[in-house]
Amino acid sequence: MATGIVANAMSFGEHRTIGNILFAVSALVFVWLVFATVFRAVRFHAALWADLTNPRRVFSSFTIVAAADVCGLALSLRGLPSAACALWLCALVLWLVLTYHSFGVLMFRNTPKGADLVHGGWLLAIVGTESLVVLGTVIAPMAGDFGPAMFVLAHMLWGVGLALYGMFITLFAYRIFYFEIEPDDIMPHLWVVMGAAAISTNAGSVLIVTDSGLPFLQAMRPFIDGTTLILWAWATWWIPLLVLFGVWKHGVRRVPIRYTPALWSLVFPLGMYALASLRLSLASDFPVLRAVALVMIWIALAAWSATALGLIWVQWRSYTGPRPRAIPKSYH
Repeated sequence: MATGIVANAMSFGEHRTIGNILFAVSALVFVWLVFATVFRAVRFHAALWADLTNPRRVFSSFTIVAAADVCGLALSLRGLPSAACALWLCALVLWLVLTYHSFGVLMFRNTPKGADLVHGGWLLAIVGTESLVVLGTVIAPMAGDFGPAMFVLAHMLWGVGLALYGMFITLFAYRIFYFEIEPDDIMPHLWVVMGAAAISTNAGSVLIVTDSGLPFLQAMRPFIDGTTLILWAWATWWIPLLVLFGVWKHGVRRVPIRYTPALWSLVFPLGMYALASLRLSLASDFPVLRAVALVMIWIALAAWSATALGLIWVQWRSYTGPRPRAIPKSYH
């Protein structure tokens, strides 16, 4: 997700060489993750089912939906609409299954001492939902007779994503403002709060600039215009607060910065914010917004580079670091 969205933002920002390199990386990782997930489902199905029925982990499965749509958008940008459509259909089916399964788990298996909204990654449900809107709207004009139905579905999903965001952000704000916050609560995936608003902005901008040809959808244009701008403003408002959380954790409470896979959940929102700002600048014809977007693209790339170097360093240390000494047989 993180690599793919930064690649797409670079391509939209006319830095195609960097975008193509990052897309190649993300495509390879995507294929590897698909095979790894299938292998886990076959070989370790009990562990997979435990994750899918855990209120703390089930919503993380929506990353598969978002990753498929991000990869599909990259394929569409490179003139492969059929492959993009196939990924969108797979993502849509998976989204339908995960939506009702995850909320079923939340209703029937969660307890007051169970999943915490801050740690549960629930906002990934909005990310997965809005990613379907972005890719679906892009490929709908090439879908022939199915195009109108895809446009209608895209508008419906955009509304569902907004409703879910309104529900989850209320719970999230209640949690962080009315309960004690510890350094362990300030995790990189908090940035998904901003990322969910950014991808909703991106989806709204795509709906604005794409002509559906359906009069009743065109009548929704003023509502989409205003709501999209508000979503972008809301995403922007969160960035300084999230930075403040990081300063408090690492500067005030002195928690050292170390690489963890969760850092990628910080890179994705930054890349999505950059892409959403670019899309909105096109929809609003506002050059100042484009200048902001071009700056954010490089910030997102810097965050991606730092996280990738952290991953490489950790992997290198795991291979070259000191190994435990073998225990002599006489001590067994």
